[in-house]
Amino acid sequence: MSSEQGPGGLFEKPAAEPLCYSVLRSHCQQYLLIVPYLLGTVCSMDVQTVNSMTCEEFVCVFGNVVERCPLIAAALWSRRPFSSTLELENGFNEFIDSLSIEGKEGILRCHPDLAGRELLAGTLTVESRGEQGQAGLTSLSSADALRMNQLNSQYKKQFGFPFVICARMSDKDRIIQQLESRVRNQQLQELHCGIAEVKSICRLRLQDIYNRAAKSTKL
Repeated sequence: MSSEQGPGGLFEKPAAEPLCYSVLRSHCQQYLLIVPYLLGTVCSMDVQTVNSMTCEEFVCVFGNVVERCPLIAAALWSRRPFSSTLELENGFNEFIDSLSIEGKEGILRCHPDLAGRELLAGTLTVESRGEQGQAGLTSLSSADALRMNQLNSQYKKQFGFPFVICARMSDKDRIIQQLESRVRNQQLQELHCGIAEVKSICRLRLQDIYNRAAKSTKL
């Protein structure tokens, strides 16, 4: 086994898959762009289909389940076969839990600010853009946008990583309230809060993948 630089820390990669990891490092953004195409070619998203995917196909589909961390999906691919889609979800959670504090902070740093610069610049991932839109963060008033910017800056100065919340389970008022509340947490407490929110985001993103595949089957 050899070490591969993960999100904010090191994790082990299978020595038998150097080409896969080399390709991922060079083209992970390209993979994320062709996810809709690949999903359109999948007959169904049952566990047999998941287990039969190549590493590149698996990362195309699951590479942004953890925001901008396609190497986590690549690491999970090496654990096939999965007995169920629930085991796959648990695999993401277990991988995140297994990371060091630095690795978990790295995962949080992969997330964009809510209603931040990337939203204005149009550089959010497809998933993040949809999630922020559902929470009403794409149509904030000037006063709310200013407050969000102030809170985001205060939070990152306090903890060293962005504020993460499952936006689809919130709205802009609750997000602002949570920002105001959680910025008073202790460092480790807030790390645990942020990682719990990452897991909620992962669960909903996995559900979206299965639902899109099911819809394409019915067409």
